[in-house]
Order: sequence, then structure tokens, then C-alpha cells
Amino acid sequence: MKTIIQVWRDGKLQKQRTFLELLGDFSEKESVISVVGAGGKTTTIRRIAQELMEKEISPIVTTTTHIEKEETTFFLTNPSFEEIQDVLKMEGQVWFGNSTNREGKVGSPSFELLESVWRSRKGVLLIEADGARRMPCKVPAAHEPVIFERTTHVLSVYGLDAIGKAIEESCFRPELVAEILGKQKTSFVTTEDIAILALHSFGGKKKVLPQMQYFIILNKADNEKRKGFAKEICKNLEKHGVKNVIVTAHR
Repeated sequence: MKTIIQVWRDGKLQKQRTFLELLGDFSEKESVISVVGAGGKTTTIRRIAQELMEKEISPIVTTTTHIEKEETTFFLTNPSFEEIQDVLKMEGQVWFGNSTNREGKVGSPSFELLESVWRSRKGVLLIEADGARRMPCKVPAAHEPVIFERTTHVLSVYGLDAIGKAIEESCFRPELVAEILGKQKTSFVTTEDIAILALHSFGGKKKVLPQMQYFIILNKADNEKRKGFAKEICKNLEKHGVKNVIVTAHR
């Protein structure tokens, strides 16, 4: 899969080669990247994991909510710490989670296991920390997102395909989205709405602590119309002093 990565600079979208150029240096292997929101979390994690592998840094991928189970040699269900370390050594990466009654999904491992994996300093932790039922936009419920306390980077993802559609059609937790925006669930999502949600303390920035770096990802910019939406959102966020905005398309 090809990923196009752009960033808003000097009043225009400029192409970037990698996410890591924007997120920072992970050579110390102490970083934890928690990905929240909707509209491309797992795809974003896959791309970052690939980039880490190319730099010979091991990605360690898990979830504090749910993530899709994959049939690969490096995806483990209900693993021990030792099993995680063994696969990491053999494969250069490891993905893991615990059994769940949700078909095709695994759930969060224990806090103790997460802490042990982090303390081992064997790679960079990538955590899917939110659920959205495949919707392109969301506002977290009271128990969401579940951000591991060691998190250094929070990536808040929004699918640009939500724009122009009704809140109740395109948003997970539509009643909460409508409440924050002061709209009806039948109202259409606008570019301004995405900017508001991304900056709101009960939206994209929920549970993001001051020491955590916060990035907004506008995903599915895969045609000129959506690129135009992305530019409008970037301009809006720029007025609020926000510069960490990444625009992506996965093809």
C-alpha cells in the first residue's frame, strides 16, 4: 500500500517522505505512540511500523481497546512477556492482544504486561487506544480513549470522508459529536467541525497530558475535493497556533 504524507507549511500542503520525519527520533526506544480517533488508526499504525522497521527499530503493536487480529507469525494472542520477546527477536516486530468475544478482534493486554514491555526498551510501542466501529469521525465516551500513561505521542485521526455527511451517518458516538458542536445529529459535518473536534478537550485532545506531543492526522485526502477540505481545516487550525497537522492518503 502506498501512503502519501503531507504537512501544512507556508500556506500549502507539502509532501513528506515519512511520518518519522514529522514525529521525531525514536532511536532511544522509549517512545509510546497512542493512536486515537477514527478513519484510519490501524492503517496509520501499519505505516509507522513499516517505517520503524526500515530504520531497524522494532515496532511493538498492541491496543488498550481493540484491534483487528491478523494471521501472521508476528501476531500473538494471550502472549507471555517471554513469548513477546522471542517473536520480537525472530521477526523484528510483534503485534499482540488478548482474546475477546468480538469476532476478528483482540483486546487489551494487562497493564502489568504493557509496563514490562515498555521497560524492556526493545522497541517503540504503537497502541491503538480508541475504537470507532469503522466510522470516519468520533467523540470519545466517558471511558475513552484509553491512553497508556507512558505515552509520549498522541495521534488523533479524522477521516475526511465524514465531511458533507450527516453526523449520525458518519460519526461514532453521534450524540456526543452533536453536543460538542451545538448541532443536531442530522446536521452535516463541516471542515470547521473537524477543527473544533480536534482541539476540544472532550474531543481529540481528551486525556492528552501536557508532556505528550499531540498530532492531528487528516486521512483519506485521496482526491482533489478532500485535499481542499484538508487545506481548509489546516488554515483553521493554523489560526489557533496548531502546526502538528499531517494529511494522509493510503492507496
